[in-house]
Amino acid sequence: MTDRRLAVQAWESLFRAQHEVFDDIRTDFDGTELTQAEYDVLLTVTRAPRMTARLREVTGNMLISQPSVSRLVERMVARGLVTKCADPEDGRGSLVTATEEGAVIFRRLAAAHARSIAERMARLSDAELAQLHALTAKLRDDA
Repeated sequence: MTDRRLAVQAWESLFRAQHEVFDDIRTDFDGTELTQAEYDVLLTVTRAPRMTARLREVTGNMLISQPSVSRLVERMVARGLVTKCADPEDGRGSLVTATEEGAVIFRRLAAAHARSIAERMARLSDAELAQLHALTAKLRDDA
């Protein structure tokens, strides 16, 4: 049986570490062409085949509500970062596709953001990073 006190301590440590790292890398988006939320949308979309993802997949990867994601995507459409159309396989769904401009802006920011993340995570060895990845995947039921 899991020691409840140890579980709570581990959870609090994980939560605080995530919060501190998130605060450190949040500044990566200051003065850039994308907000962090827009970056997150483009991260999901550009990793999908043909840079197209279902809106529900985008929503599933975000930490904000579905109506907020829908409004965000509409603003991104207006800015020319993505396009949105009806999903031909699901009449109730929508497909979101990165425009060339959106993909270029995303890639430029992604390179700098990845360097920032790597610098912050350099406190851990490669073995520790692999272990952290495995443990967090296990917590998310992805293992």
